[in-house]
Amino acid sequence: MSPLLIATVEATTHAAQPGLVEGLQSQFGLQVNYIVIQAVSFLIVMGVLYRFAIKPTIATMDERATKIDSGLKYAEEMKAKLDASQAESAEIVKEAQSKAGVIINEARDNAKDFLEKQTQEATAKANDIVTKAQQAIELERRKTIAEAREEIARLVVTTTERVLAKKLSDEDRASYNETAAKELNIV
Repeated sequence: MSPLLIATVEATTHAAQPGLVEGLQSQFGLQVNYIVIQAVSFLIVMGVLYRFAIKPTIATMDERATKIDSGLKYAEEMKAKLDASQAESAEIVKEAQSKAGVIINEARDNAKDFLEKQTQEATAKANDIVTKAQQAIELERRKTIAEAREEIARLVVTTTERVLAKKLSDEDRASYNETAAKELNIV
């Protein structure tokens, strides 16, 4: 136990004895009126300290505790809002990705359709060119055949003139040309 507590306990036990207070006063030099004045002074100082120091300090501490609590609540609210906005932004990103996927698929489909359309148009143009080329070749072939027939008929007439050793008139020549051309047409 502490020595002060022991002294207090002893003082209370001895206070009950009548000459003890006077013995303490003489032994320690204590006077009751000074002790009462000091107790009153202590209570006044405690009252003033409580009124002007402790009470404002407690009020300030309570105010700070309230501010800290409101700050913590605000921080929690902001954290909740941050979490909500992060979740919302993640959802927006997810939606944007899905929309981008849809747009990419549409673009691929459009590109595929465009490619098929261009391929069909190119095929049609190529077929048209081939058809025109075949027609031109057929016309050229017919023209060449006609020229060859004329040349063959002329050679037949010339050969016939030499074989017969006589000059043919224009009528005879035309008649032989027609006959040769008819025979060539049959072949």
